[in-house]
Amino acid sequence: MADAPAPTKIKMTDIARLAEVSLATVSRALADSPLVPDVQKQRILAIAEAHGYAVNQAARNLRTQSTRTVGLVLPLGHETGQQMTDPFLLELVGFLSEEVFRRGYDVLVSKNLSPQTGWLRTLVQSRRFDAMLVLGQSDQHEEINALASLYNPMVVWGQRLPDQGYCSVGVDNEDGGRLAAEHLLGKGRKTLLFLGPTQVPEVASRLKGFRAALTHAGLKLTPSQIVETHFTPDSAYETVKGLIASRRRFDAIFAASDVIALAAINALTDAGRSVPGDVSVCGFDDVAMSKNTSPALSTVKQDLRLGAQLMVDLLFRRLAGERTSSAVLAAGLIERASS
Repeated sequence: MADAPAPTKIKMTDIARLAEVSLATVSRALADSPLVPDVQKQRILAIAEAHGYAVNQAARNLRTQSTRTVGLVLPLGHETGQQMTDPFLLELVGFLSEEVFRRGYDVLVSKNLSPQTGWLRTLVQSRRFDAMLVLGQSDQHEEINALASLYNPMVVWGQRLPDQGYCSVGVDNEDGGRLAAEHLLGKGRKTLLFLGPTQVPEVASRLKGFRAALTHAGLKLTPSQIVETHFTPDSAYETVKGLIASRRRFDAIFAASDVIALAAINALTDAGRSVPGDVSVCGFDDVAMSKNTSPALSTVKQDLRLGAQLMVDLLFRRLAGERTSSAVLAAGLIERASS
């Protein structure tokens, strides 16, 4: 028996004829353009699907000079040891990726350790993505600011700074620090420590609110109560272990992240200290694991799901040419057993 003839490959012109529309309308519909009414777009897509038409995405990208990809960029100048497995990064990257995927775009993750001058502009000029989400300012505020006037489709997760020219989304870190201090003071704690990398803008703002609350309560935050600590669990564990070994007196810890707080609890319990009996501990972030530890972690919540939705919405508005303002999310205290 002779082989059956291969089916004729349908072309865009055939779809236009069947749908009784122009070739340009078919092209726009297949590209999901908002210029085509939804009813007409769905009819064109149904005809294309019924006849096995597949968009050559690579060719279309070349024609439009679009990658349909969003870059998720992590500048880690301050924290070269922080891994993508960090619970905060995992959750934020997950929420952001889902929002980007929902808009029909792919994600390219770029982690930059110890960035050099001009690295961000070089990354943009590589044209590997159409728009960029920067996850944290690290120590790269000036680098991000320098790019902002030249590159519009960029949104940054981080602290809103007075001189910034870029669009940012982040929690009210100063208010979060204040809430943590007031909570620990309300539990009768007198000697509070602050743990975190204070050169990071978000952390510096948390410290500012923490200090203000202590001042309002008539307490002075001395330099020895501010303990520089990396975001990595091993570093935080060793820091708290050292504090205990030095016989430092303290009855509360406010950690700049949940990862630091959980490492602090481990160090305290390993040394025979009771949490919260001897030392109350409060973190920052409210990552998913914080409620399932023993004891469950008191923390300052930043709504990462809402933050991701805002970031991606602002990014696509900026990709369309709009100039958008920054957004600041409310912080909220979550009281659990650790305090």
